Amino acid sequence: MNDIVKAYLATWNADGADRDRLLAEHWSETVGYTDPLAEVSGHAGISAVIDGARQQFPGFVFTPVGEPDGHHRQVRFQWGLGPEGAEPIVIGFDVIVLDEQGRISDVRGFLDKIPG
Repeated sequence: MNDIVKAYLATWNADGADRDRLLAEHWSETVGYTDPLAEVSGHAGISAVIDGARQQFPGFVFTPVGEPDGHHRQVRFQWGLGPEGAEPIVIGFDVIVLDEQGRISDVRGFLDKIPG
């Protein structure tokens, strides 16, 4: 569980070729992603959502909050977004579903704390 959450958050923190490599390695090509601000599919869709978040919060990093929980092929966890080493200003809760190869095939995201 921890490994897939680390790979997920690393993808959100990566740029360019590093992000492409992480998407290819850990995410299904047909992945679906839904949160309150976006509903996309595929690597290009995920990458566009990540670009949008990183443009809105330049220099911020995604980090785990607490411990992930999971069963079967699904994992739920909280994440934070903020300056590195500081308290996150955004906190979210995501549920990841893995495919038979252990790659991310579906993400359902929720925002628990957002700045005013």
